[in-house]
Amino acid sequence: MVKTSGGALLLSLKLDQGSAKPLSSQLCLALRELILSGALRAGDRLPASRTVARDLGVSRTTVIEAFARLQAEGLIEARVGAGSYVSAALDGPRPSPAGAPAAAPAPPPPRLSETMTRRAETFFDRLPHEPRAFTTAMPAFDAFPMALWSRHVAKHWRDQREVVLGYGDSQGYLPLRRAVAAHLRANRAIACEPEQIFIVNGAQHGFQLIASILLDPGDPVWIENPGAIGARNCFAAAGAELVPVPVDEEGLVVEAGLVQAPGFRLAFVTPSHQQPMGSTMSLRRRLALLAAAEQADAWIVEDDYDGEFCYAGRPPPTLKSTDSAGRVIYVGTFSKSLFPALRLGYVLVPPGLVEVFDKAMRCFVPGVPSNPQAVVADFMEEGNFATHIRRMRKLYAERHEALLAAARARLGGLLEVVPTGTGLHTVGLLAPVLEETEVARRAWERGITVVPLQRFALAPIAARGLVLGFSGVGPAELKRGVAVLGAVMEEVLAEAAAAPSLVDRHPRPPSRHPRGSGDPEEEAADTSPTASAQAAPVSGSPLSRG
Repeated sequence: MVKTSGGALLLSLKLDQGSAKPLSSQLCLALRELILSGALRAGDRLPASRTVARDLGVSRTTVIEAFARLQAEGLIEARVGAGSYVSAALDGPRPSPAGAPAAAPAPPPPRLSETMTRRAETFFDRLPHEPRAFTTAMPAFDAFPMALWSRHVAKHWRDQREVVLGYGDSQGYLPLRRAVAAHLRANRAIACEPEQIFIVNGAQHGFQLIASILLDPGDPVWIENPGAIGARNCFAAAGAELVPVPVDEEGLVVEAGLVQAPGFRLAFVTPSHQQPMGSTMSLRRRLALLAAAEQADAWIVEDDYDGEFCYAGRPPPTLKSTDSAGRVIYVGTFSKSLFPALRLGYVLVPPGLVEVFDKAMRCFVPGVPSNPQAVVADFMEEGNFATHIRRMRKLYAERHEALLAAARARLGGLLEVVPTGTGLHTVGLLAPVLEETEVARRAWERGITVVPLQRFALAPIAARGLVLGFSGVGPAELKRGVAVLGAVMEEVLAEAAAAPSLVDRHPRPPSRHPRGSGDPEEEAADTSPTASAQAAPVSGSPLSRG
């Protein structure tokens, strides 16, 4: 039988046995202050009088007297057979405790590191992830095999206690690293060993780890423009000088990067499904990037965040699979392939970096909880992960087609939704007269999430449009979202004559190649971080925070 909670711990209370003030009064005042300050919340159970008396070294009569006074004041209530609880009437604003000091003046801003002080204004909040139409990076929760997963969890918790409750391997649970290595060899054509794999708390943790080991303040880092916000924030926080390199239909324009920073220290790329534009890096560009990294003695971070999900034949090859010089650090995540609450990812490093990464994981990097690692390892070893991926590919392909069909029927002349062969999102190119931030703001207010392309840009880009996720909701919700989005854009158009600010003052025809202009000189002309996407925030929605 499960026992009722024993109540809050009150060991911090101090009673002065030598004071002239009765102990019951001291206890009453101390409990009153805890309640009025919010330390004890409405509905919290107080310990039994016998427990309080034992913990504080006083008689039970003393405790009963204090409880009786608090009950008379309406601060606590007694429930027959259940004990004493903080009154439900206190679930709201509370008066200050008697004798509380006046509010102190606001303290001066805290002193921050020079790097954080310089970089804070360039940070953008990561995107909100609510289960609504067009939210990006959202797997299909409605199709996840919860019953099967629960059986794996229950099986793990029946294991030996030292396995379930003890400290895990700092590099990561060995069976999981073996399973990941086997998966990458079989499905992503990457030759690797478990010793090269480090389990981290999600891809973002992996980027932070890489930055802390490989970057010094001021090191130039190539960042895709537009590109992934989370990784950009990580490298900026490490003090790196971010170099926005344009992308086109072949991926990162290596020639533009070499013009801006030929001595780059690191390049961050999403070659399988460029974030956010959706292009796949061509073999020509991959070879050029590998050659540039070898020439500059630089590293390449490959973020393969959703490359598992391919709808047109085999998944695109990874950059790591063509890396013969050991320049590519490959980062993967289970947030898209399974679910984000796991907070599990992995970093695959070249052999030459294994020793230093192992040292960092053992000495100063917080470990990753071993229990979810063990469950994922079982899930993979028994073949359930591969089955789930195949099932999700089919489901996401259907949702992708549902989005395209709904867009063709409703958004003609307003938004050209570009088909994608990989991943969980695509982009839509706006009609020349529509301003993307205004459309996104109004769409958010109507319950759908579309993200302006400019939000991903560190320097100005030619492409204008919206990022549309299609994986997290079913076809009916996608169709409803398309209808809402169409109504929003028609509303903006109808108000354009009366409110010119809702229309792009310098309209350009939408590019037939949404990956960028392809002209390195044109797209790299303004590389100042302050000339970034912050120029057009989406006021009034979480999409504007940054």
